[in-house]
Amino acid sequence: MTAINSAASPGGFSEKAWLKILSGYRQPTLSRSFYELAITLVPFVLLWVAAWLAIHLGYWIGVILVIPAAGFLLRLFMLQHDCGHGSFFGRRRWDDWTGRAIGVLTLTPYDYWRRAHAEHHASAGNLDERGVGDITTLTVEEYHALTPRGKLGYRLYRHPMVMFGIGPAFLFLFKQRLPFGMMRSGVLPWLSTMATNIAVAVLAALLIWAIGLVPFLLVHLPIVLLAGSAGVWLFYVQHQFEDTHWSKPPEWSFPHAAMHGASHYDLPRPLRWITGNIGMHHVHHLSSKVPFYRLPEVLRDHPELAELGRISLRESFACVKLILWDEASQRLISLQEAKTLPSSNP
Repeated sequence: MTAINSAASPGGFSEKAWLKILSGYRQPTLSRSFYELAITLVPFVLLWVAAWLAIHLGYWIGVILVIPAAGFLLRLFMLQHDCGHGSFFGRRRWDDWTGRAIGVLTLTPYDYWRRAHAEHHASAGNLDERGVGDITTLTVEEYHALTPRGKLGYRLYRHPMVMFGIGPAFLFLFKQRLPFGMMRSGVLPWLSTMATNIAVAVLAALLIWAIGLVPFLLVHLPIVLLAGSAGVWLFYVQHQFEDTHWSKPPEWSFPHAAMHGASHYDLPRPLRWITGNIGMHHVHHLSSKVPFYRLPEVLRDHPELAELGRISLRESFACVKLILWDEASQRLISLQEAKTLPSSNP
């Protein structure tokens, strides 16, 4: 993992200056946006149908097609993600209705998710604002202060089987069916969630009527679960890496937390494409209005940003064990390492 001095700002520019620089990349191209939508949605539908045909005709090896189908569903979520930031078409109404339509396929109520994700962007890296739209992360001292039962609960929550298996299944199949936690955000998240649930139920009922319950579950359920697990993994690695940034106000600032609290997950080109360049997460957090297809332009024009928080695919697997924030060393550490540190609690 590349060590970066979190106090330094790349290229000799201040963090606020980078905000101005990135503003030059915020304008989407409508033809490119429609093109990206088409080359994501059409292959997803074709792969879904091909996987069903394989099952229908008895060619069970064809079920392997659910893997690339899950990849394209993940990419659809990344397009929905850009819609939530108003950066896909750059027109609020177009972005919102496109995001809502995609949300039926991704099982993600658009307006509910958009509100929670906006809070995540506004408070990422702020130790006093944890808990909305992020992965629960405790400091070493907070963990030491827990009861044995609390420590067990946190370890289970951060266990890979829960984080990337049970957790995504619960999130996409159940938790997002009701927008709890959005009581103060008005009626829109509730309307969006209920409308999405109804649309999902109608679409599922039509497909079950057309092809049968078992074939539908054999095709769509693994696609959703694989895409959900991959999405949670990406979100995890983008913030849960050793040299990430957490602080409390007044030390916390949005530009610094964006540049140093989000990683550059440097994936191989095919994975970069299927994930919608979301690995360039530090640039995205600093200027979320930059369309996903313009993020490579930023790194091409400003290569000094490429090494900031860079994590390779191989290095990313080591992030799973990093579950506690050590305020003394200003880095994320493993439970094993935390056990060697002195505790201020008796």
